Amino acid sequence: MCRNKKDIRKIKDILDEVNARFVLILCHHNADPDAVCSSYALSKLMKYFKPEIEVEIASPESVSKLSKSLLERFHIKIVNDKPNFSRADAIFMVDTNTVQQLDEWSRDVLEASSPIIIIDHHAPHPETEKIATLSICHEDASSTCEIMYNLFREANVPLSKDVAEALFLGTAFDTKHFVLAEASTFKMIANLIDLGVNVREALQLLVTPMDISERIARLKACGRMKLMRIYGWLIVFSHVGSFQASAARALIDVGANLAIVGSQEKNEVSISMRSDREFYTGTGVHLGKDLAKPLGEYLRGMGGGHSTSAGVNGTGDLESAFKYAVRLLREKLRHKPRR
Repeated sequence: MCRNKKDIRKIKDILDEVNARFVLILCHHNADPDAVCSSYALSKLMKYFKPEIEVEIASPESVSKLSKSLLERFHIKIVNDKPNFSRADAIFMVDTNTVQQLDEWSRDVLEASSPIIIIDHHAPHPETEKIATLSICHEDASSTCEIMYNLFREANVPLSKDVAEALFLGTAFDTKHFVLAEASTFKMIANLIDLGVNVREALQLLVTPMDISERIARLKACGRMKLMRIYGWLIVFSHVGSFQASAARALIDVGANLAIVGSQEKNEVSISMRSDREFYTGTGVHLGKDLAKPLGEYLRGMGGGHSTSAGVNGTGDLESAFKYAVRLLREKLRHKPRR
């Protein structure tokens, strides 16, 4: 395919080549609103091109608590049982840049003979790119929903009010209510509002009380925290059984520059990382590329993510992984001390 083709043209070429009748859209485990809403928008886009096409959205285990309320609002059906991979004429991985995020379905994806199309706003992972027929990974986008919005524009397909609202919600979630938004994001939001999105009403859908188990996980992470100063930067490590990402965010809120929170069940290791903007701008350390990716390789798994938000899944020992992370950080920060 020609490199100068628009992304939407590349997608249509692949679907036409296989005469796609059944398309499978995969979200990462515990799918968040960005994954759910961008998948919903993609399903609508596929239906616009081919009204007769069958589209199934699937996420291993379940979606996040917040996403469940959006499923009801938009009448989205997401399958949690293992889908029929052999039946799929094409497979999309949405907001999912490593197969490890698909848990036990990863082997089915790796063995699939159907074309695989990645749509994501995380830094592309080399191992994922190897299996991808097409990789649409735009790290400069604020969310995968923003990429979906641009696909609609490329295709000159009008956005219905419900799709506009879904894209607004996914973007609002991933940008922390637009704190991390770029200029392009605000232009998109303005257009979505013109299509009828009620900002105040929509944002209320993203407000949910923190349940007791998440509160406990955050408090345990604080209590188990190990603090290190590496070239002047405050780095903390902790471990919890669940809600690692939420716990890492909490540790940033209480003052850490970088928080690394993990869990271990037998020899399965899962790690979430968060940093504040000061750490990234002051060091240039990209959590997805510079820390999560090599740490994932060390754990014989995969890691990736954004500049200030990343995750790792693999096998091994959590404490050994933490020690390896310290080594990586010392190498990266040696010439970038905090002033």
